[in-house]
Amino acid sequence: MSVTDSHKSHKAILHYIHDPMCSWCWAFQPVWKTLKQALPRSIEIHNSLGGLAADTTEPMSLELQQKLQSIWRHIQQKVPQTEFNFDFWHLNQPRRSTYPSCRAVIAARNQGLEYEETMILAIQQAYYLKAQNPSDNNTLVSLANEIGLNASEFERQLKQPETEQQLKQELAFNQSIQATSFPSLVLEYKGVFHDIPIDYRHIDSMLNSILEVLKCPAS
Repeated sequence: MSVTDSHKSHKAILHYIHDPMCSWCWAFQPVWKTLKQALPRSIEIHNSLGGLAADTTEPMSLELQQKLQSIWRHIQQKVPQTEFNFDFWHLNQPRRSTYPSCRAVIAARNQGLEYEETMILAIQQAYYLKAQNPSDNNTLVSLANEIGLNASEFERQLKQPETEQQLKQELAFNQSIQATSFPSLVLEYKGVFHDIPIDYRHIDSMLNSILEVLKCPAS
C-alpha cells in the first residue's frame, strides 16, 4: 500500500492496530510483547485504536452474546494459553461498545505515554479475567485509579471532544492504510505500508517479514 510523497521517510514505523476489547488482540498480547522486545531498536512502534464497536446504550442481544462466547471458545482452541472468565456474561449487562475503552487509552496516554500500554493491559485483564465491563465509564475510572493516574483528570478527558477527535483520527488512519481487522501489524518504511501477517503462537514469521522489508539483521 503506497502513500503520498509527503509521508515518505526512511524511518521504520510498526503500526499496531488494535482494540482493547478485541478478544483476538487479547490472545495476541503475549506474543506481541515478545515481538516488541525482539525488534531492532531503530523501529518505532505506534499504537492505533481500532474502534471495534461504536457507542451504544442498548443491551447486547442474547444472540450476539452467544456469538462472542463462541469466539472466546474458538480462540482458546487456536491459542490455548488464552484465558477468559465466562462469568462476565452473567455478572454484567453487556453492550456492544468498545469506543469508551478506546477513549480510555487516549485519556491515559494524555497523562504520559508510559500509561498507554498499562491501560490497555488493565482493560484487557478487567474484561477477560476479572469479569468487569470496560464499556462502562465507572469501570474505566476505577482502572485509571488502580494504575496510578489522576482519576478525576482521566474522567474529564474521557468526555472531552478532543479525545473523541483523536479517536476519529486514528480510525481514519487505519482506513487509509486498509487495516480493517484487529489485531493488524503494518510496517511503514520508505513511504510504503507493508502488511505483516499475524501469528498468535510464535514471533519468528512476523520478525522475519519485518526484517525482510528492512533488509537488516535483528539487534
